[in-house]
Amino acid sequence: MNMPATVITSESQFLPGTVTLVGAGPGDPELLTIKAAKAIAAATVLLVDDLVGDGVLTHTSPSARIVHVGKRGGCKSTPQAFIEKLMIMAAREGEVVVRLKGGDPFIFGRGGEEVEHLREAGIAVQVINGITSGLAGLTSLGAPLTHRDHAHGVVFITGHAKPGDAGTDWQQLAATARDAKLTLVIYMGVSSAAQIQSDLLTGLPADTPLAIVQHASLPQQRHAVGTLGALTDTLAREGLGSPSVIVVGDVVRGIAAVAQPAGAQALRAA
Repeated sequence: MNMPATVITSESQFLPGTVTLVGAGPGDPELLTIKAAKAIAAATVLLVDDLVGDGVLTHTSPSARIVHVGKRGGCKSTPQAFIEKLMIMAAREGEVVVRLKGGDPFIFGRGGEEVEHLREAGIAVQVINGITSGLAGLTSLGAPLTHRDHAHGVVFITGHAKPGDAGTDWQQLAATARDAKLTLVIYMGVSSAAQIQSDLLTGLPADTPLAIVQHASLPQQRHAVGTLGALTDTLAREGLGSPSVIVVGDVVRGIAAVAQPAGAQALRAA
């Protein structure tokens, strides 16, 4: 005998006294998942990162309280411990709390740390994934991150090390990417681009293709296509800064010939 499936409504998913970490995606509100939109609409309190697009907030309830807690690399931002304290306090007061993050909470969004602290405080927590900018950025240029002929895998990696941490061994990563045919997607790498470039060039050829995508998926998106050997020159010449993703690998080949996406300004590096 077949048992009927249990249908979970948005009301039973998002209960008072709970926290939901929601990935808002790269910025374009149309890239939200249906579940993310439901969570935003159900929230009574939202703690919102700087990189969350304004259009995403159109899903909020008129009665919801929105607290902006800026978290942007290289800029003054709300301390992480204070954000976690706000979430715990609001949940204990019986609020339906949504922590709204750009991209995906579990890809350089410190979602893992927040889940650990919430669980330690006895707060029920769930996570709703979002499209990460490293995927959305290259997709907007008509290129994949993996390809049977050009890239057998992809590495998402941060160029911004934790204070006191030695950070990534870029030389070792370059050798691995070369030998295993991997695409490198570097987040928060603009400020340390010179060191990243120098170290990657120990294992990858200078003519390795790369793309830099700023404000992925937003109307103000800009990008440059060039080579690893010209990374810092391209950033300086085209005035590209944060938030940007840097994609390194053979999958980037041919992007310059692809029709530029609507609303984006294509900048081809020399």
